[in-house]
Amino acid sequence: MKHPAPSRVFHVMTKPAPLILTIALDEHSFSFFDAQRRRYFPPDRNFIPAHLTLFHHLPGDRLDTIQDLLAKTCSAQPRFRLDATHLRSLGRGVAYVLQSAELAALRASLAQEWSPWLTPQDRQKHQPHVTVQNNVDPQTARTLLRDLSESFAPFQATALGLDLWWYRGGPWEMVRHIPFIQE
Repeated sequence: MKHPAPSRVFHVMTKPAPLILTIALDEHSFSFFDAQRRRYFPPDRNFIPAHLTLFHHLPGDRLDTIQDLLAKTCSAQPRFRLDATHLRSLGRGVAYVLQSAELAALRASLAQEWSPWLTPQDRQKHQPHVTVQNNVDPQTARTLLRDLSESFAPFQATALGLDLWWYRGGPWEMVRHIPFIQE
């Protein structure tokens, strides 16, 4: 009796998906931005809720190190105010611009810690915003910018913490919510 040849099993090492880091907004502000996004973003391209991104592509293979730093940072970071100051054209979309000295300091601190890992996009000057429309023709975007700007009044949101996500090419997958401390 002949025995079959041993099968060869190959284990392919795959690199973990990249991570995205966003600001967790208060419920009222999040609901406002998300409703705007659902209304104006092309439905066939709207896979994720409204968000304010801090980093677009952190290395998934550094998950533990990233989570440790975020936990340490958030345990000393009080919630803070974000000022929605104006609307901005994205060329093929529209975003609300948010400003905060605390946000700028937080992001700069994290960027310094993760400097060796940052992609060119994440090395650029951070321009905090929440996109409510993208991937439309430029005229549609200009029209929405004009329409929203006519009734825009500055307002405030509150940063409650950080949200860490896996990016796997479609809808994002929550890894962890890390709250800021309450004062």
